[in-house]
This record gives sequence, C-alpha cells and structure tokens, in this order.
Amino acid sequence: MQNNPFAHARRICLWLAAALSLGFLTGCEEVRITNLTPTSLPENPSQIYTISARITTHTPGYLQGSLQPRIVVDGQNFAMQRSPLGADIFEFDYQVQPGRGELAYYILAPYRVEYNGAVTQREVYTEVSRVSIVGRYVLSLEVNRGPVGARVSVLGRGFSPQDVVYFDNVPARTVFESANSMSFFVPAVDANRNYRVQLSSAAGTSVVGTFRVDGSSLTVFPTSLLLRTGESQALTFSLPTAAPTGGLLLDVTTDIPDSVIMPEVIVPAGSNSVTVNVQGGRPGTGSLFLKGFGVGEVTVGVTVQ
Repeated sequence: MQNNPFAHARRICLWLAAALSLGFLTGCEEVRITNLTPTSLPENPSQIYTISARITTHTPGYLQGSLQPRIVVDGQNFAMQRSPLGADIFEFDYQVQPGRGELAYYILAPYRVEYNGAVTQREVYTEVSRVSIVGRYVLSLEVNRGPVGARVSVLGRGFSPQDVVYFDNVPARTVFESANSMSFFVPAVDANRNYRVQLSSAAGTSVVGTFRVDGSSLTVFPTSLLLRTGESQALTFSLPTAAPTGGLLLDVTTDIPDSVIMPEVIVPAGSNSVTVNVQGGRPGTGSLFLKGFGVGEVTVGVTVQ
C-alpha cells in the first residue's frame, strides 16, 4: 500500500489544528493570583486587617467581567472587592477578635472562558497562607550613632517594662516610657564599630537596627581619692563637647562596692561636665572604672581608711 502524500499532509494539518485548539482551551497564560499581603501585620485598635492580591487575566477566550475573586478565612467564604490601588488588585478587610495572633486563608478566582460559542467555568486558587498579627514592633531608632552613655529613643508599639535593649549580646540600660516609646543608654562597649541592636523580652526578640558607637574622650579630677569612712569628696567628670539630648550616662563601676557610696553619674544635656560627691564606706582599697572613653577605660584609684 502506497503512502498518499496528500493524505499525510491532511493528517498533519488535523493534528496541528487539534493541538492549537487544546492550547487555546487550556490557555497560554492562565489566570494568575499574586498574594500581596505581608506575612506579618502590626496590630491596630480596630482589629481590621486587609488581605490583598493581584489577579491577572490573560487567558485566551476569557469573558470580561466573569472574574469573581473570593477568600476563604476561618472556614468562611467572602467576596473580594476591587482595590483603588490598581485595576488588577483585589482586597478584603477582615475583623478579628482582640488577642488573635494569626490568620490562615486562601484565595479563589473563578472565571469563564468562551470557545466556539461554548462557555466553560474555570477556577484557580492559592495555597493556604498565614499572616501573623504582631502586637509589638519597632518603627525606628531616633538616631543610628552616638558615643557610649548617650540616651537614644525608640519608637514603636507594644513595649513593656520587661523589654531590654541589647547591643549584640551586651544589655543596655533600658527605660520604659510608654507602650509606644522607650529609650536606652548606649552601653560601655568598644567604640568605632557597628552593633546590631535588638529588643528582647518574654514576648520574643525584635531587631531594632544597626547602631555605630563613636569614640569620645573624658577627663576626671582628681585622678585618685583618699577618704575616711563617712567622709565625702567631689569628683568632676569633663567632656570635650556638650552632652547630647537626653544627657550622657557615665556608667561608673568599682571593685570595692562596700567602700564607695556615690550617686548615678549623668552629664546633663548641653553641659560639658558634672560633679558628684563620693562618700567613703567600709575601709578598703580599689578603683572606679569607666569604660568606653579614651583608650577604652578611665580609672580612678580609691582608698578608704
């Protein structure tokens, strides 16, 4: 039996037509859903959270206006509305109970296509997505550099008195001001380098940002103290430049805590020096130490007789 070239060409044409029809029905570019909702949302007083997605319709034969996106959350099915942010963006506002920490949802996109007068219903959908509702978050540091002892404000939400700021692994003296504001004093760490600043508590750890500790110098007069028990002597700390806004904390420590009685040392904002009275306690010999200034540490010898 001989092969008929015309019959063979006819079979090829029929095969190509069938392939093209199948490609037309399945669509070279299906309807696509791109979730635009972040994986975490800051808690708000209304307890209403917006879930949004971009849905593109480039499927051949797509019937204009047939797309009806919906969202399934907490087992309930809701219609999504077009967003004013863009023609292909849809959104839904969902209100949750106070204290809720997470939402799970997925998005459906039913639509219709027409081919040769026949209308077919189709649907695409996303995988299950989860979004956490964050009750505590950090917006920003007031500044991102300063010397040891500088007071720096942190703005955010959900702060508590138990929060502690860390420079890498070094805790800083942290001051709780309100649920939306707190501050810390730059701890006595090595100068002229960057530190990762974090906020930690029982609720978890949040990254605040990066802070550069600048070098600074300081002089103390007198450079040594000789006291009797109960006697006081003035000790003056001087800076080459005025203390920044919020003042400058001088974190003075000692190796003879029972022998030295002195108040907290803070240089007032705009001032170049501060004087405190040091009182002798139990007899002993040791030193006062102040880290983070000059070559790294300022030492004042103390003898209490």
